[in-house]
Amino acid sequence: MISELNKLLTRKISPVNFPDFYRVAPVSPMFGLDRGTPIDRYYIEKFLKANSGYIAGRVLEVGSSHYSKRFGSAGITCEVLHAQEDNPDTTVVGDLTDCATLPGNAMDCFICTQTLNFIFDVGRAVEGVHHVLKPGGVLLATVAGISQISRYDMERWGDYWRFTTASLQKLFEPVFPGVVEIGIHGNSLAACAFLQGLAVEDLPTPSLLDQSDPDYQLLLTITARKEV
Repeated sequence: MISELNKLLTRKISPVNFPDFYRVAPVSPMFGLDRGTPIDRYYIEKFLKANSGYIAGRVLEVGSSHYSKRFGSAGITCEVLHAQEDNPDTTVVGDLTDCATLPGNAMDCFICTQTLNFIFDVGRAVEGVHHVLKPGGVLLATVAGISQISRYDMERWGDYWRFTTASLQKLFEPVFPGVVEIGIHGNSLAACAFLQGLAVEDLPTPSLLDQSDPDYQLLLTITARKEV
């Protein structure tokens, strides 16, 4: 082990030819929203499209019904979860950490994108997710692994967590035993681009994002089915 480390330390390092590499401010502080499609959204939408067959029946989504309508089957019933009544699209006012505020065994599918990072008691939130699903219902969730702080969320309810495959397995498998699939999305280029606030449109081709490196878990996806 020590000899391998010595080889790494003594090898000749090639120069980095990247003029903006030493900048301390990002290209965009808005996750690239002001430039085009954010890197994480590329992965989120690819995941939902690949699992669109589960978006059927009565579908609950956090904050809006945008993805339900975009990727869902014809004739779905869209429900929107929000913690407060001030969202005009809300049909379910509830707190994922408090099952008493949520409908039980009610949803065929729950789309929960980029939400669990902002809930401190994330273990109870996973229990809340399980509570709202019908037996056989499916959760389609995404969480951040590598990301800047979301200032909007930090100033309103808090930005608490960044996840890995290991932490998600510990969180979900006891609640959804044997029926959890965790996907990894990201590589070093994707991580650097995302932290700089570059958009998908800034890259020579989006296919650069498709190679996944388990050491650069930019975004993680969770597919979990409630036991029948």
